[in-house]
Amino acid sequence: MGTTNAAQKRAQNKVEYNAFLAVCPSRQLLDRISDKWVVLVLCALGGDGTDATAGPAKALRYSEIARLLAGVSQKMLTQTLRALERDGMITRTVTPTVPVTVSYELTDLGLSLHEMTRGLRSWAQDHMRQVLVHRAIYDERDA
Repeated sequence: MGTTNAAQKRAQNKVEYNAFLAVCPSRQLLDRISDKWVVLVLCALGGDGTDATAGPAKALRYSEIARLLAGVSQKMLTQTLRALERDGMITRTVTPTVPVTVSYELTDLGLSLHEMTRGLRSWAQDHMRQVLVHRAIYDERDA
């Protein structure tokens, strides 16, 4: 078999990773990135927070992330951060201080996904009022 050019490689990848197929591993990735805590962690690390973290992406400590994500349990935040690190979306840096300082930062891969999740979060915030109206209409109709 000869060498393949870039267009052929893209076409091959489309065949190999088709999320509509039950056996496609990209479904696992879709499960991961569609999780609300993943979206919010990526947005927080991307500088989309509502406090001093607003602005460009930066490293945040665990406690800073937990403060931004109201309602997240320690267990869920830890699981989410570990999963994102495993997938290459974030890096975990341990600084040998007293006490030890651990910070998290987006990788280039995570930053590319952050661009998508920022839009998703913004859309949800911008359209929530309309969704609530539609829910109320639907619920009245079925009552």
